[in-house]
Amino acid sequence: MARNHIHLDDIVADIMLLVNDETYLNNTAESTIRNLALRGIRDIGFDMMKRVKSLKLNIDTTNNTVPLPDDFVDLIKIGVVGGDGIVRVIGENKHINMSQVYETDSDGDTFDSDGDGVRDLVDSKTATGSTSNIGDPLGETMDSYIFRNYIYQGSSGRLYGFGGGHHGAQYRLNHDQDRIEMLPGHGINQVVIEYVCDEARSLNPHVHVYAEEAIRSYVYYKLIDKKSIVPISEKQRARAEYYNERRLANSRMKSFSKEDALTVIRKNYRQSPKF
Repeated sequence: MARNHIHLDDIVADIMLLVNDETYLNNTAESTIRNLALRGIRDIGFDMMKRVKSLKLNIDTTNNTVPLPDDFVDLIKIGVVGGDGIVRVIGENKHINMSQVYETDSDGDTFDSDGDGVRDLVDSKTATGSTSNIGDPLGETMDSYIFRNYIYQGSSGRLYGFGGGHHGAQYRLNHDQDRIEMLPGHGINQVVIEYVCDEARSLNPHVHVYAEEAIRSYVYYKLIDKKSIVPISEKQRARAEYYNERRLANSRMKSFSKEDALTVIRKNYRQSPKF
């Protein structure tokens, strides 16, 4: 763990020191405090302290899929790495088939193996039939629309303004089965994904020291918010303190220095040849 982070256990231990008969936290269990602290990590972390992981994963060649990590929250990018160490991003294609069918036995009966009232499903990515009468929603067969008046029998340029973003491989996120669907024929066996992870699911979560006070304020505010014996003025004060600490942590995490401003201003200036 980096030195600018603090373990969640240390934050919980500090809050437990306040649990006594003279405070509003009396008779509060440590498990309750820890649960609220984890919720605070999610509430604060996803907004201003996103933890990004980069992971190299193998592609399952049997069904062209990549399983998502257990702590996956949101995808930032997916691609392949070249010899120069640069990630070549793969394009998203929301038309990739990820259909399933009900699993049946020899008599055509379906199963519900876990008894949850939902019949078992298996992958079924085969074609449903001819698509010749439907058209091409991806625009891959646009020969009849190509304008070639400027170059005789030429194919350079093709249809101006039709769109770009062509990639050698394509993917689609499948949240239902927690995996990434790859378009067949990509010719690769590994991908690198960068994703936002859920820090609260770590074995020993930790937060940046800038957010330490915000987590403490969040736990205290949530602990007294539902207690009828706590005056409304104290609840309002705890709520205001939490949001103030949250704003303070956010400003510290996103500090913008004078050097940063000069870098942004100067990057648009380029030397050009003089004639």
